[in-house]
Amino acid sequence: MERQYSVALIGTGRIGVMHARILRDHPLVGQLLLADAVPARAEAAAAELGCESASVEEIFAPGTPLRLDALIIATATATHAELLIRAAGAGIPTYCEKPLALDLGEARRALEALKAAALPHHIGFQRRFDDGYTRARQLLMDGDLGDLRRFHAMTCDQSPPPDEFIPGSGGIFLDCNVHDFDILRWVTGREVVEVYATGLARGSEAFEAHGDVTDAVAILTLDDGAVGTVHSSRHNGQGHEVRLDLMGSRGSANVGLDNKVPLRSVEGGVAFPPDAPWVDFIERFKPCYERELDHFLRNPVQGLPSACTAEDALEALRIALACKRSREEQRPVHLSEIV
Repeated sequence: MERQYSVALIGTGRIGVMHARILRDHPLVGQLLLADAVPARAEAAAAELGCESASVEEIFAPGTPLRLDALIIATATATHAELLIRAAGAGIPTYCEKPLALDLGEARRALEALKAAALPHHIGFQRRFDDGYTRARQLLMDGDLGDLRRFHAMTCDQSPPPDEFIPGSGGIFLDCNVHDFDILRWVTGREVVEVYATGLARGSEAFEAHGDVTDAVAILTLDDGAVGTVHSSRHNGQGHEVRLDLMGSRGSANVGLDNKVPLRSVEGGVAFPPDAPWVDFIERFKPCYERELDHFLRNPVQGLPSACTAEDALEALRIALACKRSREEQRPVHLSEIV
């Protein structure tokens, strides 16, 4: 029989509760404790899911009787780095949602703490567990696409977030496109060397008030000369759209062109796509989150390598920060500037 683990999850917002549901039903989880900066929220989620609640301080207290085997961080981005540092100090193998931090200094503090403690960890970039991205990566590695010349990636939400989410999100490049930046590195095996980004703010005045945009486009150049675009939107009315197109000298690979892609063809006789569009990232990527948490429990928690480390997350953050600077300063930004 497989050993069962005692797992604590901090952060019982939307994504935290999704993770909690997956963990509650996982065969390797024997005990699940939910915690939150607002204790009543954790208690309500625990009651709904049939598990236990604890305080954040109990989780990290020296000599805590909780005897945790693993920790999940699903809190607001601004808290990620500090909680990773505390997890390193407590020696608890940790899964942390992306991004690593809101700025490079905090991210490096967390990375150094994880390295110093040699802490098994995983950063939550769930697209690495998606079948489509995995197949596209393999096609590129096997040479079926030839030389990669161009790419096009996008992350577009159907509905905008509530205004209160915007100030702490880090902006559209850190919150949305950081997924595209990570998966581009993973699929292509290349590094981004230069970006040029622009965008606009429409809809709620909260976006412009906090220096954010609702729609953005970035041009990325890879270290082998391949070029491409990354699009994002907070309000893509047709549906939730996440895609990646790779165009090479021998062929192409297109991730996300499934039966629920939110496209509307205006050509006669075309019935694609046949199904209702995706509505949000949870619906689109639920199987990936399940695989990712399973990977965390069967690999980092057991001392085996992670599919996405803090070093990976730091590089995705650098690209996001370069795009943010490019948009603000209206100029191309070389990644060597983001140090």
